[in-house]
Amino acid sequence: MNLLRVLLTLSWRNLWRNHRRTLVMLAAITTGVWAMIFMTALMRGMVDDMISDGIGNLPGHVQVHHPLFRDDPSIVNSFPRPEGRFLDTLNSPIVVAWTSRIRVPAVISSERDTRGVTLIGVDPESERRVSFEADQIIDGRFLNQPSDKGLVVGAKLLERLETKMGRRLVVMSQDPENNIVDRGFRIVGVYKAKLEALEETFVFTGREVLENMLGIPGKISEVAVLGRDYRDIESLYRTVAEAADSDLEALPWYELDTYLGTMLNVMDGFVLVWMVVVFLALSFGLANTLSMAVFERVREIGLIQALGMRPSAIITQILIESFFLLAIGLVIGNLLAILSIKPLEGGIDISVVAKGMEMMGSGSILYPALKLPDMVMANIVVIVLGFLTGLLPAWRASRFDPVEAINKT
Repeated sequence: MNLLRVLLTLSWRNLWRNHRRTLVMLAAITTGVWAMIFMTALMRGMVDDMISDGIGNLPGHVQVHHPLFRDDPSIVNSFPRPEGRFLDTLNSPIVVAWTSRIRVPAVISSERDTRGVTLIGVDPESERRVSFEADQIIDGRFLNQPSDKGLVVGAKLLERLETKMGRRLVVMSQDPENNIVDRGFRIVGVYKAKLEALEETFVFTGREVLENMLGIPGKISEVAVLGRDYRDIESLYRTVAEAADSDLEALPWYELDTYLGTMLNVMDGFVLVWMVVVFLALSFGLANTLSMAVFERVREIGLIQALGMRPSAIITQILIESFFLLAIGLVIGNLLAILSIKPLEGGIDISVVAKGMEMMGSGSILYPALKLPDMVMANIVVIVLGFLTGLLPAWRASRFDPVEAINKT
């Protein structure tokens, strides 16, 4: 313990012998740590926004449907509403929210134009808890109940059809016998989505109304289930899959939308690569600082070797100096990152590049996400690489010949 106390004291004093060089290195480490955490928070925010929006675009965290539905999303591939054990599981505490839907391809017509859309019959109350559209009504209202005969359309689709609130539209689709069925609907609400393309895709009406129109009473196309965290849904997925009927297919969100699943995996890998690359650049400066500190003290190191200090103690002393540099830089860098990210968590307006962000599946507001695991990873990367960087100067110092070092001028 006495030796360690001596080494700590010597290391701290040696660190500030050339305070200008030490302060420059501290500034570099602090900037690097801040850049790692700040840029990671921006990237995390963008990816979280993309995934949350993607999950909010009707998939949910887990989805249950007929095994053939994804290949052929027609009304033929429907199944009865949940009941028994399946319904009990959906209403259990592990499930935050769930909803059932009828989802069919359709053609919608106004007096001016005709468009292909996805017609969705919903239970409004449960849909509000799972899907994002319900809270983004910009004109009129959302549906009130499953028997609501109104139609909710996207703002962009309204523009394409050259119509407006309160007007009637004709919607056509196919029933299970492949017969064309149609019905007139009155527009009761207009929604605005974060991604403009969705406004031309999804059209909503009451689930019971669509059941009657298609002649499929008591049947649905899918069940969407929402958990607590999109990153941790394995338990939810297994529970729902086991409870669903054996002839149904349950899939997690990252299989329903492989683009988003791949994006999350790429992001996790990129964060680590980004941190390593940033600190590798800083490690050259750290190695140079420690090497210069060693070369300035060649005679001193030779003297303490002659007095009996072992090479291992010299290595430890140099590494402690490295640790002091890293620790101070980490503390300041982390504080700067927190202080600079927290005020921005309310959102950064990036509407100037909104079109490009929309192509990537993200909105025009970026919400930085400061996550503890990312901060921990950044600190671990800095400490590990900093320790490895300090090994070479420390090893070289321990290899000095005491006689040559003392006589060195």
